[in-house]
Amino acid sequence: MDALRSTLQPLTHSIPAPIRDFGISLIGPDCYKNLILDIDLTSTQCLKLAVSKALGIATVAGSSVVKVPQIIKLLSSQSGAGISFLSYALETSALLTTLAYSARNGFPFNTYGETAMIAAQNVVISLLVLRYTGKTVLAAVFVAALASAGYSLFNEGVIDMQTLTYAQMGAGLLGVASKLPQVWTIYSEGGTGQLSAFMVFNYLFGSLTRIYTTLQEVDDRLILYGFVGGFVLNVVLAAQMVYYWNSPATASHAGEIGQKPADIAMGSSTGASTKGKGPTTRRRG
Repeated sequence: MDALRSTLQPLTHSIPAPIRDFGISLIGPDCYKNLILDIDLTSTQCLKLAVSKALGIATVAGSSVVKVPQIIKLLSSQSGAGISFLSYALETSALLTTLAYSARNGFPFNTYGETAMIAAQNVVISLLVLRYTGKTVLAAVFVAALASAGYSLFNEGVIDMQTLTYAQMGAGLLGVASKLPQVWTIYSEGGTGQLSAFMVFNYLFGSLTRIYTTLQEVDDRLILYGFVGGFVLNVVLAAQMVYYWNSPATASHAGEIGQKPADIAMGSSTGASTKGKGPTTRRRG
């Protein structure tokens, strides 16, 4: 270890100022000195903080594209089969509340930044689903309601911090409840339709990561319980994705994972249920 340290220290001591300042702003001067300058890996607290920061940044970065495959699937299929608008509406409401609560509490951005990215993508997906189901008026109402809610949540003159705390309690429950319509839609249609496998499994990983970063950096049980509940429901969605992988009511996920697309029938855009709830290889007539 001493030989490695003597080799690396000339490099760590010559890190450009902008990068050095960014590192100090993330983990603080003491941990920066221990981990980067002294290359001392015996500081458990500093190591946990560094891992948490790295996971948080990766989660925020990944969230900027986590739902892009879902958007692409909707655009290419021109169908909202298997997608629950109610689920997205509830989740977006919960995300908007959590975003305002975290920002107004001054939590580190790497612990909640993905909420803004995911909320924006949710709006796009929701509008596409409403468009493909012919509900353009509801789409306009949805956007207006979100804009009004966002203004109120971020404006202390409209909603004070105590009220926002109560709203965050509800947002935690709402975030969990937002998964239930999607779980039911998949079950009732006997397949995942246009639901993106990439998005589902990345959500699972992201929610697990958020439990760790919250434990390390945010002393707030409201936020923690919300992520724990979301993780449990994400496990259910991931299990459904695997179970219904080859169902006729499931669009091919092969393209999302780099394999040759299989010849799998697509679900109906009307959202009609299949006769059976389990996966089957029988084609519809």
